[in-house]
Amino acid sequence: MNEQRRDILDMLAEGRITAAEAEQLLAALERDQPPAASTVDARPRNKAKYLRVVVDTVEDGEPGRVNVRVPLQLLRAGVRLAALIPPQALGQANAELHRSGVPLDLTQLKPEQLETLVEHLDEMTVEVDQPDAKVRVFCE
Repeated sequence: MNEQRRDILDMLAEGRITAAEAEQLLAALERDQPPAASTVDARPRNKAKYLRVVVDTVEDGEPGRVNVRVPLQLLRAGVRLAALIPPQALGQANAELHRSGVPLDLTQLKPEQLETLVEHLDEMTVEVDQPDAKVRVFCE
């Protein structure tokens, strides 16, 4: 994200401009960009920094949305911290996870596996479409 775009979004977040004003400023920035810079293929891919999970639902005819953005550094730190947990505690945590219906074995979670997952998610988007829900998982 370029500096001008970030400044506009910061002003919006601080309440100094309205969403409509931010939209106009962003549109003006895009118009000023050279055509080659606006194509997806011309831009270099940046390393993913966030894991994004977006869930759109329809419940009782009302639309709903959950939009979670988790810094990948937090996930990496969590995986490293899991290595410090005593084996007995991991066994109890695994038992509780399985009892709650989450088939995850914390003893098998390794930092290398997380990096491989991030690399693969950076190249793709996982989408699940149901009649009443849509789930997207991707890195950005």
